[in-house]
Amino acid sequence: MSVVGSMIFCVECGNLLDSVSGQKSIDCNVCARSYDTKRFKNLSVVTQSSPDAFPSTLRAKASLVKTSLKSDELEDGATIKEKCPQCGNEEMQYHTLQLRSADEGATVFYTCPKCAYKFRTNN
Repeated sequence: MSVVGSMIFCVECGNLLDSVSGQKSIDCNVCARSYDTKRFKNLSVVTQSSPDAFPSTLRAKASLVKTSLKSDELEDGATIKEKCPQCGNEEMQYHTLQLRSADEGATVFYTCPKCAYKFRTNN
């Protein structure tokens, strides 16, 4: 016999055996092997919950992905040599955000420091 948790299996055929309640032996219905119930007398089952099995509301709020920015959260960003499509200025400021799934590229937000023209691209 093989014991997994509170389930008992026949070692000959792998069949799940019936419960041990009040019998002298457990017989396998498939291969007819018999097991003495005295072997299960001191059998105890211990279960444990995983730490993340019951997540708290606070933990769930902390793990939310932020997908939007308020205008006051935007910084000037880094400067890059990129021509502004609006005014032709040779430099633009940019910042990136991962708005789509992790296996896709980040979204790049451009802002012209001269005319304040804004656009974005998905890489």
